[in-house]
Amino acid sequence: MKNKFVAALLAFFLGSFGAHKFYLRDPGAGIFYIMLFAMTSRFMPISSILGFIDGLRYLMMSPEEFDKKFNSRYYKTRQRRKTQRKTTNRNRDYYEVKKPRKKATIKSNPFKKSGIKKYKEYEIEEALEDFKKGLKIEPNDISLLFNMACAYSLLENKSEAYRHLSLAVVNGFKDFEKIQNHDDLAFVRIQEEYDDFKANGFILKTKSTQSNSPRSEEPMNDVLLSQLNRLMELRKKGILTENEYLVERKKILVR
Repeated sequence: MKNKFVAALLAFFLGSFGAHKFYLRDPGAGIFYIMLFAMTSRFMPISSILGFIDGLRYLMMSPEEFDKKFNSRYYKTRQRRKTQRKTTNRNRDYYEVKKPRKKATIKSNPFKKSGIKKYKEYEIEEALEDFKKGLKIEPNDISLLFNMACAYSLLENKSEAYRHLSLAVVNGFKDFEKIQNHDDLAFVRIQEEYDDFKANGFILKTKSTQSNSPRSEEPMNDVLLSQLNRLMELRKKGILTENEYLVERKKILVR
């Protein structure tokens, strides 16, 4: 890769012989400078003047302009990387929960992957269909539940958005800051019931939280919901520790 300062120095001190032109991979121009020097050196060193002008021009160029003209391969590669980086940053944000590695014998959820791909491409309804299929394979996947809540929020279906957020929290979702700041949940946060929903630990209080069964989506038993809400209250009051709360909640959910 050529350096503009080296090119400028060569133009200032050896510009008469076209040294800077040879350095910048322009041998034709370099030969012209030599011939011009040979013809005019007795009267006026025109090639020296041109070399000095070239040196000033190189110094006045920005690094990007110099690279674009004299390091075209490097410039194109750098621009391509910038474009790829911008494209990556524009991809729709989605939530993915890191889980412990499963055994190699357990296959990954193909619908989850395809759903996330469609979601990032703004194909919300198609992504939602894949998320539903993925939920049948992994009914307790909190990232699937969260992403479904985001999708329903974008479609302005607040009841389903709240229901899936509540299910995600019931199944172990703890990143409450994500709920309060995620762009795709903006529709959920402007609803009247959001404050009560937040105060209740992001679990539905007045409506029955629905079970996460792969075979049906029937409402969760009111007694079960009442027990979960009671546990939440005990944890808030400090009667139960976080570990005790998780143990008791697991007992309730596996009944």
